[in-house]
Amino acid sequence: MKSPITGKEMELRKEEREIEFRKEPFKVVFHYYYCKDSKEQFTDTVLDELNMNQLYNQYRKKHNLPFPEEIIAIREKYDLPANKMSEVLGFGINSYRNYEAGEVPSASNGKLIQLAADPMYFKKLLELCEDCDEKVKTKTLKLIEDLIEKSKSDDFAFEEHLLDGKLPDEYTGYRKSNFNKFKEMVVYFTEQLQPWKTQLNKLLFYADFLNYSRTGYSISGVPYRAIDMGPVPNNFNSLFEYISEKDHVDVWFTEFPNGAIGEQFKPHGKRKFDAGLFDLHELKAMKDVVVNFKNKSTKDLIEISHKEKAWLENEKKKELISYRYAFDLIHVHLKLKKV
Repeated sequence: MKSPITGKEMELRKEEREIEFRKEPFKVVFHYYYCKDSKEQFTDTVLDELNMNQLYNQYRKKHNLPFPEEIIAIREKYDLPANKMSEVLGFGINSYRNYEAGEVPSASNGKLIQLAADPMYFKKLLELCEDCDEKVKTKTLKLIEDLIEKSKSDDFAFEEHLLDGKLPDEYTGYRKSNFNKFKEMVVYFTEQLQPWKTQLNKLLFYADFLNYSRTGYSISGVPYRAIDMGPVPNNFNSLFEYISEKDHVDVWFTEFPNGAIGEQFKPHGKRKFDAGLFDLHELKAMKDVVVNFKNKSTKDLIEISHKEKAWLENEKKKELISYRYAFDLIHVHLKLKKV
C-alpha cells in the first residue's frame, strides 16, 4: 500500500494491542501500514477486517455467542432464505443479515440462534410462528424430521466423534470443526500433489494457518498438534483412515529399503474436489500453499515446519497449537489483498 502522504510504498507491521469492545478489553495482533517519512500509521479495509475479526472472535468466545459461519450454517440446514429465518426467530431482517455478515449479536439473540441449531427446538419455534407462510412451514417441518433421523446415523455420529465436537476457540481458528471442509482439503491437496502422509499434514497446517493470518479464521476449524514430525491435524490418522474408507481418496502403501512403510494419497476414481464449500480467501490460501510447497520433499517440509514458532514452542509437551501463531509464519506470505 502506498502512503497517502508521500506516495511511497509503506511497510506492513504488526504488534500486540489492547482494544476495547462493548466496554471490555481484548488483546489482538494489530496489523497496519507504517509510513517511514511521516511516521503515520494507516489501515485499509482488508487490515480493518483482520483486526476486528480477532476482536469480535474473542468476544464471541468469551460470551459463548455464535460465529457468522455457524449462523449461516444453521439457516442453510433448514433450507430457508434469510428473510424467512428472521421471521421464525422473530428478528428484523436487517439485524439478522448483519449477524450473518459478521456483526456480533446481543446475548439474548445469540442464545436463540444457538438453540435454533437443535432441530427439535427449531421445530417448536416454527410451529409457534404466526407470520410464517404455511407452505414454507410444511416443507421445513418435513426437512426437520429428516434431519432428526440423519442425526441418528452412524456416519454422522462418527464424524462428530473424530473431530471431538470442538467449538470455536483459538485452537480451531474460531471455526466450528467442519469435517466436510477438512475432507475436501484432503481431496484438493491429493489432486494437486499426490502427497505422502507427512507432506499432507504440513500442507493442511499451512493452509489453515495461512488463511487465519489473512482473515482471522481457519478454513476447517480443525485443531493442530505439535509432534516430532511437525504440526499435524489432531487425530489425523483416524481422520485420514475414515476419509479413505469412504472412497474420497486412495492411499497407496510403499515399503522402503529401511523397512519403513510410506502412505501416499492419490485421487480416487472420478471423485473431484468440491470448490463450492470454500470462499475465495480459503481457495487462495490452499492454492498459495500448493505453489509454495509443490517442489518440496517430505524431508524439506519437516525441516521447514520445525522452524516455525508454532512448532518450536509446543513440541516439547506435544500440545495443541493456538492459531495466534499464524501471525508468526515464516514460510508462507500473507499477501493481504482483496480477493
